[in-house]
Amino acid sequence: MRITRFGHAALLVETDRTRVLIDPGTFSLDAAFDLTDLDAVVVTHQHPDHVDPTRVGRLVGANSSARLLAEPQTVASLRGFGVWEATAAEVTYEVGDVTLTGVGFLHAVIHPDIPTIGNVGVLVEHDGTRLLHPGDSYASAPLEVDALAVPLSAPWAKVSETVDFVRAVSPRVVFPIHDSLLTESAHAMYWARVSEMSGVADARAVAADGSLEV
Repeated sequence: MRITRFGHAALLVETDRTRVLIDPGTFSLDAAFDLTDLDAVVVTHQHPDHVDPTRVGRLVGANSSARLLAEPQTVASLRGFGVWEATAAEVTYEVGDVTLTGVGFLHAVIHPDIPTIGNVGVLVEHDGTRLLHPGDSYASAPLEVDALAVPLSAPWAKVSETVDFVRAVSPRVVFPIHDSLLTESAHAMYWARVSEMSGVADARAVAADGSLEV
């Protein structure tokens, strides 16, 4: 499984037969919206940093045969941008030689005064290898995860919670996502805490335009 970052929370997951793009949002690199030959596009929730309403139409138009999967509230917000299917926790979706499984229900609480929206993360599995993209939540920690894309910085998170989430998932490999709000020096500080304290031996500081094999 090859994983390529396209900035912030956007990931392209590839096998020899299948290409899946997750969370192409406003902070994503423009190249994410120029991708073609996608077999699926997955959106974990409706916030614009996870799905960009100004560019998603271009992406969908260039990938007319791709399966479009999104959290239920997000499906409603994407009307007019293709035909989207609603995802749900513990429901599986077969796309090429990849299995996608919904993880969780709700976005993390930003503040009690702000209504909580839906969030369905995604577990991507191919040939026994499992990647978790949790969207914006630390609430669900599936077992036997090989690679964890961990949200590193957000209005709803603090470092201690990030460390505890990585410990709970206990992946073989961890790398950062959801990090566009951090300066270069702050990113290094946040990642140092996570990589040093999480207990994961293979903590990879993958750049916003970098990739890894798992």
